[in-house]
Amino acid sequence: MKKSIEEDVFIPLYPKSAVEDKSSPCSKFQERRFWSAVKLLSNIVLWDGIVQEDKVRDLGLSKLLNRYLLLNILNTPVGPDNIEKCNKVVACLPERWFQDLKSGSTLPELVNFCQHLLQ
Repeated sequence: MKKSIEEDVFIPLYPKSAVEDKSSPCSKFQERRFWSAVKLLSNIVLWDGIVQEDKVRDLGLSKLLNRYLLLNILNTPVGPDNIEKCNKVVACLPERWFQDLKSGSTLPELVNFCQHLLQ
């Protein structure tokens, strides 16, 4: 899983002008790479309960979400596309990771993502 994240995940950042047109090759490529990384996140999280939770959280949240996915989400204009991306990321996260948290708190690895959601 670590090797996949390090060697296979690549989400390019293009200038805003290059991706504003959703039919442009740059925009299409960036979107395909983003959704491929979301699929990898969902597959990594499936290992929760089999592989140690801290390892799954490190790979899925620290290395994949915070390094790649969040950067793309933050550069996506606020609107339906951004909401869809956030919803898909949230859907990947196991509910049991949040069961013992106090109200209004989150996992340390999700602080930046949560700040984006609040905005």
